Amino acid sequence: MPAILSIQSWVAYGHVGNAAAMFPLQRLGFEVMAVNTVQFSNHTGYGAWRGEVFGADAVREVITGIGERGAFADCAAVLTGYAGDPAIGQVMLDAVAEVRAANPGVLWCCDPVMGDIGTGFYVRTGLPEYFRDRAVPQADIATPNQFELEYLTGIAIKTLDDVLEAVAALRRMGPKTVLVTSLRHDEVRPGHIEMLAADDAGAWAVATPELPISVNGAGDAVAALFLGHCLRAAMAPGRTGKRNMRLILGNVASAIHAVLETTVQAQASEIQLVAAQDALIRTEPRFQPVFLGKVD
Repeated sequence: MPAILSIQSWVAYGHVGNAAAMFPLQRLGFEVMAVNTVQFSNHTGYGAWRGEVFGADAVREVITGIGERGAFADCAAVLTGYAGDPAIGQVMLDAVAEVRAANPGVLWCCDPVMGDIGTGFYVRTGLPEYFRDRAVPQADIATPNQFELEYLTGIAIKTLDDVLEAVAALRRMGPKTVLVTSLRHDEVRPGHIEMLAADDAGAWAVATPELPISVNGAGDAVAALFLGHCLRAAMAPGRTGKRNMRLILGNVASAIHAVLETTVQAQASEIQLVAAQDALIRTEPRFQPVFLGKVD
């Protein structure tokens, strides 16, 4: 399998950023070149943590070293998430340009980690604008949550039509493939939460039961799973680069729901990726997406 360059945060305890993305991608069969933008003891949701946000030069040096090994030519995708600082955002842009120069077919999956409903923005000043104005327009795949989608497009979401309008607007900004997570519009069934994926072939939505849990890192794992399944679908024998978005979305939704179910059962404060690892590679979705039509 080709490699994926993943540039995002790292925690020693628990699973967010690269610590949430790396293992699912490895279980899907990919080599992962993880470059960490921060190294914290744990995610900041605990209220106390230790560690540091790495300087842009330090992050750039690691990426330069990877390039010097000739690894970019075998890179199928770049995955970016939490940047920590706007200067690191520029490093991400430069890294994508370097990888694309070595392999023009590489995909950039940009997870625009900025904030969430209920908490608002939780990143440094300048990062929301970086994602909106510079990163997302250059990405091939974007994976915002509902809050981030509203910010990126300026469209308030209350109904399914609002979601589709916002997704269409985001696709016009640049990324032709969009995954929206944590959707709670007026038409979602009570007690459920929704994900929606769209590309040139149209949009699909899948609803899963909402579990009594609030944990960090699930979104990072979802972005990695989505990218991994998109790559696997495109590289499957006889597929000629085509994707089955219904199957991809069903696999992703079913996998992350199984991880969260396992987390609830364990009464854990961190997502249980290792305990639920078999679900990460299951290819018979428990939840079936519904086709919503074309999104122009």
